[in-house]
Formats: sequence, C-alpha cells, structure tokens
Amino acid sequence: MALALGSQAPDFQLPSTSAKVFQLKDLLGKPLILFFYPKDFTKGCTAEACEFRDQFSEFRDMEVPVFGISRDDIPTHEKFKKAHQLPFDLLSDPDGKVCKSFDALIPVLKIPKRVTYLLDENHRIAGIFEGLFENKKHVSAMIAKLKKA
Repeated sequence: MALALGSQAPDFQLPSTSAKVFQLKDLLGKPLILFFYPKDFTKGCTAEACEFRDQFSEFRDMEVPVFGISRDDIPTHEKFKKAHQLPFDLLSDPDGKVCKSFDALIPVLKIPKRVTYLLDENHRIAGIFEGLFENKKHVSAMIAKLKKA
C-alpha cells in the first residue's frame, strides 16, 4: 500500500546521476514526480522510463521535475540513462531505505514496487499511481493529475 494522499513525504538524500547528492528538501516550494521502479534494463522498467522520457516535455512545461528511484547503483543508472537518453536524473537507493519509507518496497523480495508519487510544493502526497504491470499508465496518470491541479 502506497503512502496516503495528503501525507508528508519523508525527506531523504540519495546519490544521483547528476553526480550530486539529491536531497528532497532542497526542492521545497516546487512540485515534483518520484517514480519507484524495480530494476534498470528490465522490460517493464525500460518501458516506464522511456514513457517518462517521451512525455518529458509535458512535465518540463509545467515545471515539474521527474526523478526515478531504484536499488540499482549509480554506474548501472548512468548506463541505463545513456542507453535510453533519459532527460531526468535517476537516484540510487542501494539499501532500499528510501523505498521502504515510501512504502515502495516489496517486503520479502526487497525490490522496489512500481509506484509513482506526485508531491506538491510542500512535499505532501498529491497523487499516487501504483501498478506493477501498468508501466505507461503511471505517466498518463501523473499528467492528468497535474492538469487538474
């Protein structure tokens, strides 16, 4: 079960493909998208990341940054980002603590679930889409939610 709508997103910091440490609180005052996914270079995760890439102009035009999070390390993320020309940063959560704090970790398997959060400018949960096999619908759900707001 994902975090509840209206709840405060937990703050965190993780290494990023931007070569900087990403800290959520640094983006306070700005809405953003966090999408959690199981693994780089898998069919469903590649389809989801590429859908975010293909629809990226929608998020850019609304000034909403997008960040992907999985347990893969930064070198793997960098290869994935380059191979698929992803215009957004990927964050590495090797121990799964951030995934767990966002209720995005499958308990027994210890791999991230496919869940996407829209955070408002105060980093409260403003939108959620969860579905392991509906990788492209995560993007359309977030765009629809942003256009409603």
